[in-house]
Amino acid sequence: MAMVSDTRPRATMPGAQDIQIIRDLAAELAEIAALPIQEEKRALWRKLNGLRPERPMVMIDQVCWNEMNVDDALTLRCADAECRGYETMLRQTLLQWKRFRVDMVVEPFLRIPRAIHGLGAGVQAEEEISVLDPTNAVVGHLFINQFETEEDLEKIQAPVVREDTAETARRMEVAHELFGGLMEIRAEGADLNLSLWDPISTWMSVQDAIYGLIDKPDYMHRLVGRLTDAYNSMLTQLEEQGLLCGIQSLIHCTGAWTDDLPAPGYDPARPRLKDLWAMGLAQMFSTVSPRMFEEYEVVYASRIFERFGLVYYGCCDPLDGKMDQVRMIPNVRKISMSPWVDQELGARKIGTDFVFSRKPNPANLAWDPFNAQLVQEDLQQTVRICADHGCPLELIQKDISTVRYEPERLFQWADMAMEAVGAAS
Repeated sequence: MAMVSDTRPRATMPGAQDIQIIRDLAAELAEIAALPIQEEKRALWRKLNGLRPERPMVMIDQVCWNEMNVDDALTLRCADAECRGYETMLRQTLLQWKRFRVDMVVEPFLRIPRAIHGLGAGVQAEEEISVLDPTNAVVGHLFINQFETEEDLEKIQAPVVREDTAETARRMEVAHELFGGLMEIRAEGADLNLSLWDPISTWMSVQDAIYGLIDKPDYMHRLVGRLTDAYNSMLTQLEEQGLLCGIQSLIHCTGAWTDDLPAPGYDPARPRLKDLWAMGLAQMFSTVSPRMFEEYEVVYASRIFERFGLVYYGCCDPLDGKMDQVRMIPNVRKISMSPWVDQELGARKIGTDFVFSRKPNPANLAWDPFNAQLVQEDLQQTVRICADHGCPLELIQKDISTVRYEPERLFQWADMAMEAVGAAS
């Protein structure tokens, strides 16, 4: 990997002590990334994502890191703010690998985000926030409705995408100083969450958006249509300027390794939409009818996802009763089965056509006292149901707001999940 050219803007480098802290952690991570098990796990993910799994796969994501500082492993020691960001990532990755790795893969490279502007539609949430635990990033939100008049629709603007090349060069120069000679460093383009209704729910509130679907259907069509156009404009600009991300390791919370991507003719210097996974969801549509889901989500989301190679669809939204509509979305490969689905119905509807991406209920990690038997039975039930219906299965434990400051609950969940899928933890 070539070093950054001397013609690039010089960065202010962190102090020697911070650099040594980062390099010590990175050296440890590099040793883990070189282990043969990493490629073994990638191969298992490729089989699952090709709908020919060797076994179900397991991932843990969105952890309550504020409760996980076992043996001081997450305590930051760097002074420089940029170094502290890298240190946080390194320490969390190392702790997860050592204590609850399940089927995670540690890559032998680091992705350094390029400084890309214009990744949005010009609207920011207006909200009030409620905090229960100041150490926890999970907070309560009261969103203010910003879309009530025809003029308000003009707030959604087609973005103008550009890269701040000087800032990207600065980031890369710092990264080479911190990680050079230890790990490959990649300048990474945009890898986006392309939900339409999640941002709308923060601009209007879920309640007002749902009432809008009932009381102002034509207005809501214009709103989501305008956002769809903005997204497609943004994606076109990213593709034309070579600012999309490279081949993904993860798509949201799940392994993205696959033999089906990239598409023929792939150029690593200029990735195309058809080389990549996309992620979509419509969580606020959990309570709407399948017909309304099709009319306001499927029709518009399909205009975006037809441009991609593969799609991971859904999150907390229960999709067991909307599978006929989900099947209309182009290029879907994985479908989220949230804690609120009828698993039998979902498995019957999915069959062997998609990955059944099960999200076990994170509340099972928060009850007092912790009920290990409940967790074990829940995992075994999912594995049995998917086996009965031939569903390719992944277990994704995520949205973990709390483990009641008992990290061993998550460690125990990891062991039980790997046992349930027939693998060593």
